[in-house]
Amino acid sequence: MSSPNPQTYNSANLTLIPVRAAEFALFIAESDTFDWSLAVALLAGMATGFFIVWMMTRQTRRIAHEQASELIEVARREAAVAGEELKQKAEGEVQDRRAELNREFDRREIEADVRLREIRAHEESLALLDYQLEQRQERINRENAAIRQARDAIRALSKSVRKRLEGVSQMDAEEIKKALREEVLLEAQDELRALRRETIEKSEQELHNQSRRILIAAMQRIASKPNSDLTATLVHLPTEDMKGRIIGREGRNIKAFEAATGVTLLIDESPQLVLLSSFDPVRREIARVALEALVADGRIHPASIEEAVKRSQEEIDLVTTQAGEDAVTKLNINGLSSEIIKLLGKLRYRFSYNQNVLDHSVETAFLASLLASEVGLDPNIAKRAGLLHDLGKAVSGDAEGSHAAIGADFIKRHGETPIVVNAVAAHHEEVKPETIYAGLVILADTISASRPGARAESMTSYIQRLDRLEKLAMTLEGVQQAFAIQAGREIRVVVSPQQVTDDRAREIAKELRRRIESELQYPSTIKITVIRESRFTETAS
Repeated sequence: MSSPNPQTYNSANLTLIPVRAAEFALFIAESDTFDWSLAVALLAGMATGFFIVWMMTRQTRRIAHEQASELIEVARREAAVAGEELKQKAEGEVQDRRAELNREFDRREIEADVRLREIRAHEESLALLDYQLEQRQERINRENAAIRQARDAIRALSKSVRKRLEGVSQMDAEEIKKALREEVLLEAQDELRALRRETIEKSEQELHNQSRRILIAAMQRIASKPNSDLTATLVHLPTEDMKGRIIGREGRNIKAFEAATGVTLLIDESPQLVLLSSFDPVRREIARVALEALVADGRIHPASIEEAVKRSQEEIDLVTTQAGEDAVTKLNINGLSSEIIKLLGKLRYRFSYNQNVLDHSVETAFLASLLASEVGLDPNIAKRAGLLHDLGKAVSGDAEGSHAAIGADFIKRHGETPIVVNAVAAHHEEVKPETIYAGLVILADTISASRPGARAESMTSYIQRLDRLEKLAMTLEGVQQAFAIQAGREIRVVVSPQQVTDDRAREIAKELRRRIESELQYPSTIKITVIRESRFTETAS
């Protein structure tokens, strides 16, 4: 009988071993041939086998328990790793969702801010309309009151006329004509006196500033008389022989250059210098760059001239576009059309009384923004209108109208808001300002143009202007002394009290005003003060 495998025993089999041993002992006892020594040996062997099986089973259970513990630990680690991965994935999804919600919140916040600004702009427009309605209602009330007063006056006049007619009926024709002539003359004298007083007291500063702006804008866009300070550019040549090469055989090079650039090239006896003359500063700059490139290259003929002019045009286009973008970046303005930025860069080559128009526009934008901030308005709208207010000066001279109207029409075609368009159109008060932003641009433009040092004037021309002003006053009869003060903005004239009466002194002031307006050129306004003084001095001893 083969011995069983110890590894196959379990706890249930171990409990059956004593039972099987007792059954075996009983079988031996009942047997006829009973051998006690064999029985004892058999029992000892069975006990030893039982012990060995028990030990093997215990060892097997211990190994199985350790393996189960290792499996459980491995499963626990795998579960922890899987849980950590799920946790990280969940956290990533939460972060993505949070970022998406933040972006959505920022977008909603920006939209709300834009709508709030639009609402504020509409509120301001409505407030302006309310104010205009109130003014119109007040005007209507005044007109109604005037109509009622006129009606009462007509009734009173009718009664007076009736009474006068009753009196006239007793007068002859000559007496009636004489009375009517005297009455009409008296009324005409009163109206003439009132009109004269109104004309004398009326300020001429606004009219003169308007005419000066119109003249400056017209001179910059188109003119008929050359001005070396504003319309000419000097180009230095390396040698005097270069002039002949620029002229070319039978003048073909200079003709090709002038035809390609639209600029007049003047070559005279000035050593190593040529003069470029044009009323369009952008064309003049293109011609200067092209001519310098031709001189540096040395090959000057019609084909190279056309190529150099084309390259210089591309270069100036890039420079003007960059200048416009720099101005917009400096002011932190967004949403401008590329055509507006390109045209804005052309203001870099425009000057008004030696003041660069692009710098003036940037300065006006800053001033308008500061003023808007001080009064509680949107500084971005004021800044945008201030930057674009002189954009019409960069439009070619083919366009008709003032530079304010041209600039307003241009930015309107390129998507600017009605507030900005009206501010640009009204900055010289050619049209009625519809919002307070137009008034801010007018004020900022005036400050930038009239501040000290903005528009330079040479010392020689300044002294000559003062001298001409004083000499013009001294040519009037009865004038003893004349003093130009306040940088030529005021002249004080001292007349002889023996030769000039008070009425004549008033006439001298008017005559001097007319002669200054017709014979002199001057910025801003000139105040005229005529002094007639009589002094009587006695000394008591």
